[in-house]
Amino acid sequence: MLNVISILLLALLVVNGASQSKDSEVLQQYEALQQLEALGVEFAKYFRNVTLESLGVLDFQVPRQEDIVCIQDLAEVMKGLSSRQRWALKMIDSWGSVPSGVLIGNAFNLGNFDECLSISQTISSNQKINGKYCFLLVNQLRIATCFPASCSATQMQPFLDQLLHKIISSNSSSISMRISETSCQTSELVPWDGLTILTIVVLSLMACIVIAFTMFDFIMCHDQKNIPFLVKALSARANSRALFRIVPNKSNPNVIECFHGIRCMSLLWVIYAHEYIFFLRTPNLNNADIQNWMVEPFASFTLHGYFAVDSFFVLGGLLVSMIALRVMEKTNGRLNPLLMYLHRIIRLLPVVAFAILVYMTMMNVVSGGPMLKYGYHGKAACSKGWFWTLLFIQNYAVLDICLDHTWYLAVDMQLYLISPLLLIALYKWKNKAVAGIITLIVLLSGCLFATQMVNKYSLLIKNSSDDDEVANKKLYLATHTHAAPWLIGFLFGYFLHVNWGIKFLIRKTIVWTGWILSLAMIFTSIFALYPAAQWSAPPLSTLAESLYYTLTRLAWPLAICWIIFACMQGYGGPVNSFLSSPLWQPLSRLSYSIYIWHMFVQEVNSRNVRTNTYFSNYSAMEHFWFDLGFTVLLSYYFYLIIEAPLCGFDNLLRPRRVSPAVERPPLISDQGNVPECANENESKPIPITD
Repeated sequence: MLNVISILLLALLVVNGASQSKDSEVLQQYEALQQLEALGVEFAKYFRNVTLESLGVLDFQVPRQEDIVCIQDLAEVMKGLSSRQRWALKMIDSWGSVPSGVLIGNAFNLGNFDECLSISQTISSNQKINGKYCFLLVNQLRIATCFPASCSATQMQPFLDQLLHKIISSNSSSISMRISETSCQTSELVPWDGLTILTIVVLSLMACIVIAFTMFDFIMCHDQKNIPFLVKALSARANSRALFRIVPNKSNPNVIECFHGIRCMSLLWVIYAHEYIFFLRTPNLNNADIQNWMVEPFASFTLHGYFAVDSFFVLGGLLVSMIALRVMEKTNGRLNPLLMYLHRIIRLLPVVAFAILVYMTMMNVVSGGPMLKYGYHGKAACSKGWFWTLLFIQNYAVLDICLDHTWYLAVDMQLYLISPLLLIALYKWKNKAVAGIITLIVLLSGCLFATQMVNKYSLLIKNSSDDDEVANKKLYLATHTHAAPWLIGFLFGYFLHVNWGIKFLIRKTIVWTGWILSLAMIFTSIFALYPAAQWSAPPLSTLAESLYYTLTRLAWPLAICWIIFACMQGYGGPVNSFLSSPLWQPLSRLSYSIYIWHMFVQEVNSRNVRTNTYFSNYSAMEHFWFDLGFTVLLSYYFYLIIEAPLCGFDNLLRPRRVSPAVERPPLISDQGNVPECANENESKPIPITD
């Protein structure tokens, strides 16, 4: 049970009529709908004589001014159609019709959005007709309509009722037809609200500051090794050089080189899984095929993409323990939790705050279309509960999270808050603390198992129910459900710290056994539910599903730990060559920005469509690479104006570099996927905290 599955289920709603209704009912509705194919033409044909009487308003009240204006505009449309004027023909031409492929899940006909909104005809000095695009709801179908902007959905409804009665009077009882006023759009620009203006002004001002310091850097700073701190923090030239700098392997003994590859591969997996979320919510021609896709082997990589997030937690726990224990070793066990928290807040909070502003305000500014009227899908949740996200407790505080994917940051922050207690325990009591943490992992796993067993939650889509949202919150969003992978990484970091610099001589049989077991755990985690996921397969017991979900939260992090260990010890072979490639480094440094902004790009691009799309794995892959390219560009922009300056400010608060006498844990980041401050002097160890 996870966010991906919860949103995937929404895509199935449009198929319900074709997949769950009785065949006789489906065919009866289908035959009736076929008579409505040319709705725009039928509208023009039956309502050439437009009067207030036909509107029905004279029967119960004195006509309002807006009713009169609507009728006058409709009359001009009919005159224009009779005289074959281009603007009037465009109004009918932009209509949709009953879509082909209804029986395979096609529920949209988007007509021609831009053609409708481009209509602007001046009739007289007092009369101007503009196009108004709305969705006509016919049963579960959404069909584009276009009529004068002066007419509301309520005013047009009598015409639709008459149209429906005249065309399919014998079968009209099985068809409902109404215009959705909330879907209507015109070419008139909606004025920006104060929050939108504030967002644009702040982003523009920050961009101007970066441009100014970049120009100063180019013109005045000829010695790049001794540029002023403020210029170095704000110059796009200096930050880009640090971001894209490739550090050769083995140049820094404190860097675990495979981390970059694991981080980037996990990030790409997360983005790819999220790609399907938005792709499945677009107006696809073949939504019924989604049911078949969900039980294909390849779909398991998408439906189980949450394991990529567990990889982040493993890296996060590992790096926290290694880096902090190194510092504690140099300072005789002293640790400054408040300074640790301050560094984390500086690096996370401002970026998330800007993300909330941009998601809420900028989608309609940068794009538009029939599916993007209200912008960000979680705008209402952000308006009501944005502060929960900034407090990093949104995974417990609300069901509807502002910025869905920030639940990871909340869990990560909450685990980071307890890390000083664990670090002090490890430093003082060592093996006893290890035993205590192992006991905690067992107890947390038992809690997860009991939660699923008692509530009888299922991971399979075919067993979905009304309480899926609550199950998702308890099984996936709760911090204690992800604490085990983080703690396993934390203990593994302690192991590496204690044994840093030691070369383990392991026999080939042991190495091969380790790789076989780790790969078995990885692929079992991904594909174990595949047989039971088939629609015709017998139901899987709650016990079996609970054991699967609990044990995979342990097996996956253990497999990741083996991969890291094998790569560090020289037993990684081609895996280490791939994960340790220096080409991963720039993307790894940009990974936090990419994670924050990728869903903005995906939602804009998926809802910016003007025509129906076709669902397939190839199309999803095509969309993925397209969105990834835009995401990297957007992330680079925000990195230069937000994240890089924050890293510069964060470095001011850090203590000066101490003597690198002890060559110990890696310097990458102190977290699995939080911003890594790119530094041109990465070959020198820099303390993370004091």
